[in-house]
Amino acid sequence: MSFKPARRPHFFYTTAPLPCPYVPGRTERKVVTELSGVVAESLHDKLSRGGFRRSHNIAYAPVCPACNACVPIRIRAADFEPSRTQKRLLRANADILVQEMPPRATAEQFQLFQTYQRQRHGEGDMATMSFYDYRAMVEDTPIETGMVEFRLPTGQLVGACLTDRLGDGLSAVYSFFDTSLNLRSLGTYAIMWLVQRAVELDLPNVYLGYWVEESRKMAYKAKFRPSEILRAGQWVPMHEPAGAVPAFVTVQG
Repeated sequence: MSFKPARRPHFFYTTAPLPCPYVPGRTERKVVTELSGVVAESLHDKLSRGGFRRSHNIAYAPVCPACNACVPIRIRAADFEPSRTQKRLLRANADILVQEMPPRATAEQFQLFQTYQRQRHGEGDMATMSFYDYRAMVEDTPIETGMVEFRLPTGQLVGACLTDRLGDGLSAVYSFFDTSLNLRSLGTYAIMWLVQRAVELDLPNVYLGYWVEESRKMAYKAKFRPSEILRAGQWVPMHEPAGAVPAFVTVQG
């Protein structure tokens, strides 16, 4: 007689309120759960489809009181149609060398990461991260993850994107790049590269995290078409009228 091992229940916790990093004057709260054990991959897949994001071995989603600003967004990879500007960026970056690497932090990456934080997010918590903090961000993962590196023909590292592979797509966990190369728009190029890679892998989606209409820093996510946003538990075309509160999947233990 055989017995099936009991599955450990998944516990979800709500964080204490903190100042919102996207909309001034608002408060941020998150619901979080641990990703661990043999179910980490399948749980991460379910939660990602339900609007959650990953950091280290934690999945999280916003549950902010009286606020619905953070909207999960993903690109339909096979249907992606670059705009005229995006086509120019593809041509401008045709010489970029791209390498898919294991999730291993390097001093070279960290130097670029620090410079990016100082230039773009100097007021944020990530600007004070040490190399050990950065290494944990990259390497502390229970699921299939990789680092995509972008280099000039000279070999200089100018961009990187920590990327999760899901059952139905790729998820851009965090990207950073050389902000001095303005004409290359490397952040946009990295996303377009992920879209093409998803098509090659026969994966339908590229998850971009949260789009916040009121945040200038998040505005770029709306420029990739066609995109879908999560409304009332359903992924719908981004041009559909807003108004519903995003609902997240229920995961049973």
